[in-house]
Amino acid sequence: MAQKVSLAVVSDAGRTAIATAVSYLVARAAGMPEAYWAPIITAVVIQSKLGAALQISLDRLIGTVLGAALGGLLASLFSPSWWLFGIGVFMLGLISGVANVPNSFRFSAMTLAIIELVPRGYAPWKIAIHRSVEVTIGIAVGVVITAIWQDRPGPVTEKSPAS
Repeated sequence: MAQKVSLAVVSDAGRTAIATAVSYLVARAAGMPEAYWAPIITAVVIQSKLGAALQISLDRLIGTVLGAALGGLLASLFSPSWWLFGIGVFMLGLISGVANVPNSFRFSAMTLAIIELVPRGYAPWKIAIHRSVEVTIGIAVGVVITAIWQDRPGPVTEKSPAS
């Protein structure tokens, strides 16, 4: 049995589609070699209400910067290895705890994995910078679109023809 698609579902789909496409275009225009990271992050941010989007965006940004900085440093100084990656994740956990930003830890660990464990043909510090820029673009577009195009509070109802 087919179900009607509500206006809220159509609005959310449109908002997400526009936001992710815009973030991809901005990342491409900025010359990012892996521009697909921007819309991935935008999709995470845009699915939240504005207050939640701001918090997850801050956590994501802090985590990305921490993971990128440590990943760029470790990958520049040492060859990639599982044990070095494990030590890096442990260090990020400690840093996140001491800095009192525990929700950024999972994001920093993901960024570290992307920088340290994925082989690429260019310098690790460039990867770290690119990842930070791509994530920042994704966050910025997601937050701006969420602020401009917010979900309606409560259920969406349609007026009957008689009203």
